[in-house]
Amino acid sequence: MPELRRARAEELVEFVRVHERAARSSFFGFPTIWHEESYDVAAFEGDIIVGVARVGVAASLAQIERVIVSPDHRRRGVGRDLVEMLADIANYYNCHKLCAQAVVDSAAERFYAACGLGREAVLLQHTFKLDIALLRRYLL
Repeated sequence: MPELRRARAEELVEFVRVHERAARSSFFGFPTIWHEESYDVAAFEGDIIVGVARVGVAASLAQIERVIVSPDHRRRGVGRDLVEMLADIANYYNCHKLCAQAVVDSAAERFYAACGLGREAVLLQHTFKLDIALLRRYLL
């Protein structure tokens, strides 16, 4: 029986490179090519960054990883513009939906709703024992 132990990420690179495609194809039931990348965008006022956002793209899904707007620039459309730019990136990579997560009934969920993302599911007591809304907006 093999020994189980924790491993460093750099120890796993070659094993994952060799076996990941077949493992994912087995999981999904059809051959897959898995490309995963993150893209960052920023809102500038002159030379000053007033907001940032990141989207991860993988397997025709785009996941909003963060949207951060400085407090003195909130409620001016900066966040909404950043999300639209993330949606444009997702469309460019032929993603069929843009996803995000937020605490249920929070300001973040209301923000994403204003950006056109609807609640798809709720994970009960998911993060810090809080209910987390899985949000989505279909793109194609």
